Amino acid sequence: MSDAVLLGAPVLLPLAAAVLAFAGGDRLRRGVTVALCAGLALAAALLAGAAWNRGVITHHVGGWLPPLGILLRADGLAVLMVIMNTAVGIAVSVFAAGYFGGHDEGHAAGPHGRTALFWPVWFMLWGALNALFLSGDVFNLYVTLELVGLSGVALISLAGTKAWPAAMRYLFVSLLASLSYLLGTALLYGQFGVLDLAGLGRAMADVPAARAAAALMFVGLAAKTALVPLHAWLPPAHAGAPAPVSAVLSALVIKGSFYLFLRLWFQVFPVLTPAVLAQAVGLFGSAAILWGSALALRQSRLKMVVAYSTVAQVGYLFLLFPLATGAAASVAPLAIAFHAVSHACAKAAMFMAAGGLMLAYGTDDIRALRGAAVQASAPALAFAIGAMVLIGLPPGGNFTAKWLLLSASIDTGQWWWIPVIAAGTLLASGYLFRVLTVFMESSGSAAPASAPRVSLAAPALVLAVAALLLALAAPAVTGVLERAPAVGLPALAGGPS
Repeated sequence: MSDAVLLGAPVLLPLAAAVLAFAGGDRLRRGVTVALCAGLALAAALLAGAAWNRGVITHHVGGWLPPLGILLRADGLAVLMVIMNTAVGIAVSVFAAGYFGGHDEGHAAGPHGRTALFWPVWFMLWGALNALFLSGDVFNLYVTLELVGLSGVALISLAGTKAWPAAMRYLFVSLLASLSYLLGTALLYGQFGVLDLAGLGRAMADVPAARAAAALMFVGLAAKTALVPLHAWLPPAHAGAPAPVSAVLSALVIKGSFYLFLRLWFQVFPVLTPAVLAQAVGLFGSAAILWGSALALRQSRLKMVVAYSTVAQVGYLFLLFPLATGAAASVAPLAIAFHAVSHACAKAAMFMAAGGLMLAYGTDDIRALRGAAVQASAPALAFAIGAMVLIGLPPGGNFTAKWLLLSASIDTGQWWWIPVIAAGTLLASGYLFRVLTVFMESSGSAAPASAPRVSLAAPALVLAVAALLLALAAPAVTGVLERAPAVGLPALAGGPS
């Protein structure tokens, strides 16, 4: 199979499905959804197989070479992100079919209602994320980043007028962040005359224009990733959106901006990111872990607990930058790869489980969910497994990620990150076990308003179990990262440099 098909299919299939879903009726949308999920699963498998056998895959769209052409590039990190996007996307699509088809909960149903718009916008977001992971120049990354942000705002607004303030806040932050990124892109092009990541990395020099561009781009991407203190938009947006949208936003959307942050840091701006700046980024990550966890402890709504947990979990991703040095150069990137995938699966599962419980009980007030472990056992179990993964219990992916981060802290002599990771784990145990304890209470519990649907819990359970067993896939994860190493990122031990 040609490289054009391998790299183009994950982008073009969702875009074509978005057009068909928008133009067709319910029956066509169902068929398009099934075909898209099958097609993207096959495309991701073929792309992973090609990267495993051949290494990095590249394609110049239309045959035009940089700096004029559009470069698509799939290294091990990009392939891993596409696989994550596909797995979570399929589960969310299955969940959304039952979620939107089985209730109205303030949403207009039917082919002309707001929920009918979920499918074309979601498919657009799906394709934009794949394009972001596979793009190789900073301007096309801006285009994909903008599509992701605008699609996210549209999806949040599906919840109706009650979600519009959160959607508008998200839109405002997203546009400002995108403008900041675009200004940085313009400065880079004006200074160096190239836009592709590899060319910028080769041409980069420590000049004022480059420093200004780096500052603008990093601040914009930090805001989109909801890194403390630029996080205030995230909890109301994620908690106020319909459950499938919350799952997508928390599991996938913030990973797109972090992925770009990581690419720019290691591939484009390594001469502008001294150790002191890496330490500062790590401090912001530490603040996110502690502040997000503390706020999660204070929440009375289930979806708000999960939303603030996202703020905390984002912090672990930013510990990569101070730790990816010296003896831990190959360990920290692997830890972040495990954390990103594990968090995506577990957090999507928890938001879907919270949505199932909200449908059954008519509320996500934690006190009203007493006895859910018995009366709504399937979604409660999915939530509990996801909680175990986020806390970092073995054999979950977060356990592997935290173990590797602790090892990197010891190997580099940066012991000050160890108490942060330990405190984050204890705080996560506090706010999640508080919820699970309520689920297991029997006194004062009320029967759910409607029977919980196992069909809604099934995709959440699958993702939660996948996150729990992610450590068993360690050889495959490390293998694809070794066989198709990412430019600029520290190579894994034993892999190509």
